[in-house]
Amino acid sequence: MTSIGANTTHTIKRVKKTTAVPGASLKRGAAMTKRKAAVGHRGAVAPPLKPATLTRPEAVQALLELDDEGRRDRVHDLFRETLGEQPLVDRSKPHTASTTQERSGAAADLAVATKELGVSFVLKKCKIMDEMQLCLFPQGVDMLFHTKDDEEPTMGLRPNLSSLSLASMDDTTASIMTMNSGGTDSRRGKTTPANAREGCLLLIRALCERLGKKAEPYVVGGFLAAALDECGSSSSTVRQAAEDAAVALVKLANPWAFPRLIFPLLMKALQSTEWRVKFNALERLSQCATTAPKQVCHLLPKLIPIITNQVWDTKAQVTKAAASALLAVCETNENPDISPAIPAVVNAIYKPSTTNTAVQELMGTTFVASVDASTLSILCPVLARALKEKLAINKRAACIVISNMSRLVDSPQAVAPFGPLLVPELKKVATNVQFEEIRDAALSALGNLTKALGDSYNSQEDAEQKAEEMAQEAARIEAEKQRIEDERNAEREKEEAMRQKELEERKKFKEAMDAQRELDNLAAQEAEEKRKEEAKKKDKEMRSTKAGGKCQSCGLKKCKKTCMFYSE
Repeated sequence: MTSIGANTTHTIKRVKKTTAVPGASLKRGAAMTKRKAAVGHRGAVAPPLKPATLTRPEAVQALLELDDEGRRDRVHDLFRETLGEQPLVDRSKPHTASTTQERSGAAADLAVATKELGVSFVLKKCKIMDEMQLCLFPQGVDMLFHTKDDEEPTMGLRPNLSSLSLASMDDTTASIMTMNSGGTDSRRGKTTPANAREGCLLLIRALCERLGKKAEPYVVGGFLAAALDECGSSSSTVRQAAEDAAVALVKLANPWAFPRLIFPLLMKALQSTEWRVKFNALERLSQCATTAPKQVCHLLPKLIPIITNQVWDTKAQVTKAAASALLAVCETNENPDISPAIPAVVNAIYKPSTTNTAVQELMGTTFVASVDASTLSILCPVLARALKEKLAINKRAACIVISNMSRLVDSPQAVAPFGPLLVPELKKVATNVQFEEIRDAALSALGNLTKALGDSYNSQEDAEQKAEEMAQEAARIEAEKQRIEDERNAEREKEEAMRQKELEERKKFKEAMDAQRELDNLAAQEAEEKRKEEAKKKDKEMRSTKAGGKCQSCGLKKCKKTCMFYSE
């Protein structure tokens, strides 16, 4: 038996630690990055697309030396490569599908060819624009964000005037995409392959980058709607291409295209059920605040309520983008008095708990410049909410700001949309608050606001129009009263007829019941008399002592006088 002493030594085998394979961690990291990219956006500006073949002057010169037919064939070959099609020499051998890098290079090559050969030749004569429209919106651009509740097509979503009508794009024999038919968004009704849609979006971006303002009449319009719609695609590559194309289109667009073209399109995109579409629409609004600040400032009364509704979206990405877009569009306001307080006011719009903080900052504002509609659209929602606060001191602060602001309103038309928002609350404060100082502040604010609102109602024409409207309203009320009275009379007549009919039926029923009771009484009397006769007869038979016709005492048929049963 082995004994263990002080000199006993033990040897322990060291287990070598397995080092992680660098490639595996990189793969996992890349997978996580891709997964995160699929959820949000990349957060950086994409670099310009680089051409694959038309990089050298010799290649460009060779393209220019071709005749018209050769140029058309070359343009169509580049377009097919952009869509992901590859010419197969030997179909019996396996081939690989095109990658995003290859389609990007082909799109850049086609943009270079467009710049060298002419925009009209490539996009119109070669019908590249028709092919792109057929790929991105085969049913028409108005159907991208069309819902069942829409009665009319969306304003500003019509095809470009320089391109052919979408009505002529129903030809199913068009030479487009015979390969790579998989990967479509069937849930969203997309029948075009994802590679083809990505290629078209890459081509739009390449045209914006290479051609600049020359491409604006051709690409800014319906293609922006398609780019926003594709932001909700199930393919991550299509979403990235759509986002980059939308950024390039908004950057290229003229600032005056925002009110009539880009604004209606972005507002329609915000009604989409896809959160990525709304997210990118809000991002483009923030971008428009830098590319067209004056136009965005002019539309603030329409923009702020719509963006505020997106702040309460259930998706965190949409909420964050809405807050950023709200701050960006509000900062386009040109009023220098409220510029320092805009971050606090915007924060109070989507965080009601900070309303008092914003009003306190506005309390320290000295209004010197004129207050226009865009400034009122920023301030009025917060001030109206402050008038509903529980503490009376907060209501006083809001009344003071409204009083100071109303003195510098530039026109009654600017403040008219916000009158119904502020006047009722000021009246409540002036009548319900118990502190006289606060009531005086509310009355002062109400007087200044009423003065700003009342300038447009003092003319004779407005008085006559108001009288005519009142007369029409009185006539309508009289007609309504007469209609209600006629309905009541008809209802009374109907009820009276029903009552008379019921009385007659009751009378007939009573007579029938009385007759039936008489018949029952007669039948009962007859039955009673018959019963009495039978009882009398039975009693007589019981009293009789004769059986078989002879007396049981004397035995004779006729008893003698001496018989005890004798009877005359």
